[in-house]
Amino acid sequence: MGADPGPPRGVLHQRLEQGTFEHARRAPSAALAMLVEHYWYVAWDLRGLPAQQQETLPHPNVHYVIEPGLTAIYGVHSGRYVRMLEGQRRVFGIKFRAGGFRPFYGKAVSTLMDSSMDASTIFGAPASRFEQTILASDSFDAMIDAAETLLLARLPPHDATVAQVSALVADIATDRSITSVEEIAARSGLGKRSLQRLFNEYVGVSPKWVINRYRLHEAVAQLQAGTPIVWSELALQLGYFDQAHFIRDFRKLIGRAPGDYARSQDRH
Repeated sequence: MGADPGPPRGVLHQRLEQGTFEHARRAPSAALAMLVEHYWYVAWDLRGLPAQQQETLPHPNVHYVIEPGLTAIYGVHSGRYVRMLEGQRRVFGIKFRAGGFRPFYGKAVSTLMDSSMDASTIFGAPASRFEQTILASDSFDAMIDAAETLLLARLPPHDATVAQVSALVADIATDRSITSVEEIAARSGLGKRSLQRLFNEYVGVSPKWVINRYRLHEAVAQLQAGTPIVWSELALQLGYFDQAHFIRDFRKLIGRAPGDYARSQDRH
C-alpha cells in the first residue's frame, strides 16, 4: 500500500477537549490509485465523558463508510458536516478520488449529492460480507486488505475521463491562483458549459463549488496555523473581490466569522 497521505484538511476542530481520538489514512495500491484517493479510519473513546461536536468541510468526493447502523455509500456533502461524538466508536471509510466513483456508479454522480445509497447496489452480496469483516477487525491494515479485495473484484473498465477530472480537481485544490471557473476551463481546453457537464457527471458538484470549497479550506488552514492575518489581503489572495464577500461566505459555511473561528483555535 501507499504511504500516509499526510494531514487532513477541512477538519474544523483538530483536537477533542477530552477523551481520545484517532485518525489514520492510507493510500491505495497502484491498481486502484486512479479510482481511490485513500482509505481512512477514525476512532474515539469518550466513555464517561460529555459528547463532543466535530465539524468538517467535506471535499468533492464520494465515500463508502462502514459504521454500525450507518454503513452506506455517501455522495458529496454540500454543507458543513456536523457529528456529535459520544461513547466509543470506530469507523472505516473508502474515499474515492474525485471522479473515481463514476465508473462504479455508471451515471451522473450529482444524483448522489447530499444523499446515500446501499452499497449492495454497486457491490452486490459481497458488500454485506465486507461490512462484517470490517466491523470484526481491529487492524487498519486488515480493513484495507478487505477493501482492496472488494474493489478489485468489481474493478470497472478503464475510463480515461477519470484521470482528466481528478487532475483538474487536484489543480484547484493545490494551485491557489485558480479562483474562477474561467481559469480552470482554460486549463482543461473545454468551454464553461462542457466543463460544468463534466463535473456534474463525474464529480457530483459544479467547478464553481469545488473552487469555493477549496479556497475556504485554505482559509481554515491559515487560521489554524495561527499566523497573523490581514483579512483584506487573505480575501484577495483567495479570489474574493472584497473582504465583505469573503467573510459572508466563511460565516455561511463555517457557522461563525473568520475572527471568531481564529480565536476559538487560540483557545484550543
